[in-house]
Amino acid sequence: MKKSVFARALFAGILLLSLPTAAHAATEDDGYTPGVDGSFTLAGSEVAGVCDNDVPWIEYSVVLTDTNNKATNHTASLVLSNGSQSTTIQLGALDADGHLDGRILWPGASIAADGTPTGWPGWAFVDGSWVETNDNFAWTRGDISAKVVVNPEIAVALSYPPSSPYCSARPDITGEPAGVDSEVLAVTGSDFDALPFVVGGGAVLLVGAGLLVAGRRRRTN
Repeated sequence: MKKSVFARALFAGILLLSLPTAAHAATEDDGYTPGVDGSFTLAGSEVAGVCDNDVPWIEYSVVLTDTNNKATNHTASLVLSNGSQSTTIQLGALDADGHLDGRILWPGASIAADGTPTGWPGWAFVDGSWVETNDNFAWTRGDISAKVVVNPEIAVALSYPPSSPYCSARPDITGEPAGVDSEVLAVTGSDFDALPFVVGGGAVLLVGAGLLVAGRRRRTN
């Protein structure tokens, strides 16, 4: 019993002696990693691929937090890469609060003076018709990585805006109105023949009504 009490007392003493060292190490680690306190970061910055009037855009919101004035540059850029190819897009200068919001055409896209689309990445107008090509930033429509760069930098999620029934970030090659997806038309358009389903549904209702009337007559008799 005495040996057990002595062992416990010895263990407690060793533990107490080790506490100052552990606390000191924790204090050093907490203040050692730069940026942990959020004093110098681009956290909160976002980008997104957006289709508007059949034009692909990149909308961006850059937020620089620089409490201790560490930034040596206040101009933001966006770098896109697929691992073997890359391009840098200049976004502009941050304001006095370290913010910058706006949108810019997707690389390879172009518009006329009235805002209508005249070009898309990975497409070329050849002999009076649009054809897909590996040029004109076609690679940016695939699997890409992106990062916002000021002085610090931050990785952001970005992908080419997909086509929808309301906006098509590609040229019209089907003869359909701009922004209409032919796959959607195949499901919701006039090609859908509802007559067999209407006739079949009516027959089922008539049969059900007949069975109900026959059942009531049996109970009455």
